[in-house]
Amino acid sequence: MTRMFLFGCLVSLGLLTHAEEFTLRIAATTDLHGNLYPYDYYTARPAERGLAKIATLIKKARAENPTLLLVDAGDTIQGAPLESVHQLAVRSGKTHALDPMMLAMNALKYDAMAVGNHEFNYGLVNLNAARNAATFPWLSANTVLASASHERAFDAYVVKTVNGVKVGIIGITTPGVPSWEEPDHYRGYRFESGVSAAQHALADLKANHAPDVVIVVAHSGLGTDDHENMSRQIAERVPGIDAIVYGHTHLEEGGKLINGVLVMQPKNWGMSLGVMDLVVSNVSGHWRVTSKSSVVWKVTRDIAPDPEILKIAEPYHKAAETYLDTNVADAPVELSAHFCRVEDTAIIDAIQIVQLHYAKADVSFASCFNPRVDIKKGAVTVRDVAGLYIYDNTLYAIEGTGAMVRAALENAARFYKQCPDAQCSTGPLINPRIIGYNYDMAAGVDYEIDLTKPEGSRIVNLLYHGKPLKDDQPVRIAVNNYRAAGGVGYEMFKGAKVVWRSNEEIREMIVQYFTEKRELPSHPTGNWRVVPEGALKLLQAEASSETHRGENR
Repeated sequence: MTRMFLFGCLVSLGLLTHAEEFTLRIAATTDLHGNLYPYDYYTARPAERGLAKIATLIKKARAENPTLLLVDAGDTIQGAPLESVHQLAVRSGKTHALDPMMLAMNALKYDAMAVGNHEFNYGLVNLNAARNAATFPWLSANTVLASASHERAFDAYVVKTVNGVKVGIIGITTPGVPSWEEPDHYRGYRFESGVSAAQHALADLKANHAPDVVIVVAHSGLGTDDHENMSRQIAERVPGIDAIVYGHTHLEEGGKLINGVLVMQPKNWGMSLGVMDLVVSNVSGHWRVTSKSSVVWKVTRDIAPDPEILKIAEPYHKAAETYLDTNVADAPVELSAHFCRVEDTAIIDAIQIVQLHYAKADVSFASCFNPRVDIKKGAVTVRDVAGLYIYDNTLYAIEGTGAMVRAALENAARFYKQCPDAQCSTGPLINPRIIGYNYDMAAGVDYEIDLTKPEGSRIVNLLYHGKPLKDDQPVRIAVNNYRAAGGVGYEMFKGAKVVWRSNEEIREMIVQYFTEKRELPSHPTGNWRVVPEGALKLLQAEASSETHRGENR
């Protein structure tokens, strides 16, 4: 009698109901930045990256689980020369060819792509041309038409049905686009909070489609603000989401749970494929996610590129190579960027010279984006010069002060750890918490970075025209559009008056400047250095190790 009563209770609770179950797989890429070929265009060497190699992993993942849904988290149509040469031709009206990234992604049967901020780099004509070439939806729940109250410029979500399970995929774009782009590049669009947009999109999705599984694909990192990186806030504040694929920050996250939401970020440039497996069970007629896991599959030398994708990319690849092989200048000596983040180099000075010239600035801030650059003595090609600046940033001149310069240098100096003793006898001294391309160096001033001192008080002997730089000294500062927006600790630049901005990307200006001058600098200016001397030796060893690992932070 007792056993029968217990059995009846279990049946009434649904605990003994037979559960159908299958594994829903989501494969993801992000921040591909035009990388189709497994090739570094700036060194002309093979590289373990690119959608052609990722395609091999995608097909492997799909063969293992045909339920696979394939998504991308944005920043897709800007970056590698294969894509940027095409985009420049589109912008100048010299081609009507379809976007190479979209053609490759169509062939791979992508289900959706979140719109990234770099989709706006070349303006709306280019954006719409690429969007129209895609056979999958571009999603952005928080990008709306400025002329309407909440009318979206892109679909907020798409619904896919897999094995009878409805999967809702919501797209989110980092709202910082107006901080980084020329107004013409996003004219007619407005960018709302990613958190509130996700809430509204989810409510609409549930009301109209009753999804069983909800995935967010966000071009936005795991930050602490709602202006740029709000994937964490979406996980914490928007109940009802099962998983988030995110991008934008160029880091790699194999997977973690935040408020019960599985979050994952593949590596940028097609250096890894993110794979999520969600176990979905049918209990009492309702599908539920009962377990979830994720992993990143890294691209290696042994992974063969997919021939179908290489064939799509081939004409675009040839056009990029022809452009990059054009001679533009000479290098009087051999130049290297291997130590560009630990000591002053002529490579970074070349960028600073260009920025000071075009912005008519007193002080310039620049990063080392590509520490693997080597330029041989003699003829210099577009490839060599363009390799100094691998992102499509534009240049601003802002009204600043000496205090602003000091604060920016202190923020940059967080790239280093504090020495354990006065001689700096042991390391490591490179701070893994600070991404290398967020470390800026300044030109137009002289200074030392004393690593025996704690963060916030490391900049010593800061001189302007040979005299101590006063806090109230007015200076015209050259910075790129990202720094002007005030992210990653550079809040001192945010809100400063912009007195000039370029119509061209900094990379194009570098090519133009040295095409006219015909010669690269032969030696660094030596205007900054790390002290004590022991710190520099340790940093050089660390930088060399990271460079030879193919470090791209």
